[in-house]
Amino acid sequence: MIGAIAVLLLMQLVGTLLVQFTHIPLPGPVIGMLLLFICLLWRGRVPLPLAHTTQPILENLSLLFVPAGVGIIAHWRAAADQAGAIALVLVAAAAITLVVTAYTLHWLLGRQQPAEPAE
Repeated sequence: MIGAIAVLLLMQLVGTLLVQFTHIPLPGPVIGMLLLFICLLWRGRVPLPLAHTTQPILENLSLLFVPAGVGIIAHWRAAADQAGAIALVLVAAAAITLVVTAYTLHWLLGRQQPAEPAE
């Protein structure tokens, strides 16, 4: 478990250092997550200790959105002034996500081998 957490933190550190030195306009943890994804693709599998460590984190991921909700409530007046823009961005993001998901599913289903007919 400690080794898996160390791997996660190391990837975050590497991502943060890359952003600091290359000025990539993305957050360091996002770059670290992409690097971890590339490493896992290269390995071809997720090591069991990493899977056991990250599963509870993923199961409780919604708790990480609580501070954002508290921030919106604490700064409600500033958010209310931008309600139209926020609503527009939320609707556009949901629509874009839906379209990209549909095209990805269509593409993946097109790559699938046709099933053999049962005789």
